[in-house]
Amino acid sequence: MILELCIFFFFVALVYSSAGFGGGSSYLALMALWGIDFQLMKSTALLCNVAVVAGGVYHFYKNGHLPLKKAWQLSLVSVPLAFVGSYLPLKQQTFFLLLGVALTLAAVFMCYRLFFEKSYTVKEAGSEHPVRYGIIGGAIGLLSGMTGIGGGIYLAPVLRLGKYDTAKNIAGLSSCFILVNSLSGLLGQAAKREIIFQPAFAGPLLLSVIIGGQLGARLSAAVLKPRWVEAATAVLILYAGVRMLAR
Repeated sequence: MILELCIFFFFVALVYSSAGFGGGSSYLALMALWGIDFQLMKSTALLCNVAVVAGGVYHFYKNGHLPLKKAWQLSLVSVPLAFVGSYLPLKQQTFFLLLGVALTLAAVFMCYRLFFEKSYTVKEAGSEHPVRYGIIGGAIGLLSGMTGIGGGIYLAPVLRLGKYDTAKNIAGLSSCFILVNSLSGLLGQAAKREIIFQPAFAGPLLLSVIIGGQLGARLSAAVLKPRWVEAATAVLILYAGVRMLAR
């Protein structure tokens, strides 16, 4: 089981990191299909998110694709709400219901990004409505804390629809957003003493996503365009989400 998950986690990290994502939705979907305990799922997915996007944040910032002012505006409300969401007591049935909805929505957003998203021109400076995007970021942060998803898969399409910044900068912003919210979610779990780390289980998975994430972060969109892999991932997430809701 661990070997199969390691292979899947590696490819998920490789694909997601190239777009600034951590892959939390896919990690959760895979672990749900393998029947992993829900508390272990949340902790492991957030740890894998941090392992993947930490390197991505560095590379995006180094290459000038992480506008810090916008990153701060998006994260100001989301970080404390991610902590609150992670701290809230959730029964297993409620968690899987929320996760089913979250995964289904993530699949829809992925399909939009893959098949319907087109090029656009960025809005003029000063027209970004930071309060509006701060509230949106807060709502996504709350959901990410409750489910163990970093939130970038939701944030990026919203920023694209709002013409918030260039595609590269949005990838950098999403990467930073996932990092700070995943850390906040882990702190929330630690505060209520429900963070679970099993070295024999999480260790190999973390190594797999670190390797995949570092490779993906170094490959530009011009080099790595695995749309068929992303499409397959969207189908996987949709299947896992619908199956949870059906139960």
